[in-house]
Amino acid sequence: MSNLSLDFSDNTFQPLAARMRPENLAQYIGQQHLLAAGKPLPRAIEAGHLHSMILWGPPGTGKTTLAEVIARYASADVERISAVTSGVKEIREAIERARQNRNAGRRTILFVDEVHRFNKSQQDAFLPHIEDGTITFIGATTENPSFELNSALLSRARVYLLKSLTTDDIEQVLDQAMQDKNAWLRRSGYRVTG
Repeated sequence: MSNLSLDFSDNTFQPLAARMRPENLAQYIGQQHLLAAGKPLPRAIEAGHLHSMILWGPPGTGKTTLAEVIARYASADVERISAVTSGVKEIREAIERARQNRNAGRRTILFVDEVHRFNKSQQDAFLPHIEDGTITFIGATTENPSFELNSALLSRARVYLLKSLTTDDIEQVLDQAMQDKNAWLRRSGYRVTG
C-alpha cells in the first residue's frame, strides 16, 4: 500500500504566494501611508464603503492583493480583467455579469490589471457602468495615471499610490512564509539585505 493521499483539501499544491495572500487588512503588509489605523482608506474598506479607485505603484507592491482584500470586506463578487489579454468583448461580458449581480442585489468589483494598456475607447467603456453603480472599478497600473489614463476615467476614481515594500516589510513577509508548513524557506536560514 502506498502512503500517497489524494486528499487535496489542505491546498498544499497552491503556490506559496497564493497560500500566504492576506485575507484582511491586519494581515496585509506594507502601504502604511495608506492603510495605517485611523487613515480614511482602511476605515472605508472596513465599513464596506466601496468607491472606484486606481492603485498605482511598481510591480510587487500589493495592488492585486489589496483589491482582493477590499472585495472580501465588501462581500462583493470580483470580475477580473487583464488589459494585456482582454478587449471590449471581455469588458462587455464582465459588465453583463455585474448587471446580473446588481439585479440580484449583489455588488461587483471590476478589477482591471494593467489598466493603462487599454486605449481611450476601451477605458471609456467603463464610464456609464461606474456612474450607474453597476460596478465599482478598481484599476491597477504601474504607469502614471495622469499620463496613461483618460481624464474621464480619472475623474470617477480616486488614485492611490502604492510604494515599494521596505526591507522591514519584506522581512515580515518572509517571516510569515516561514510559518508555512510546506515552505523550504523556514529550513534555509534566509537573510534580507537592503
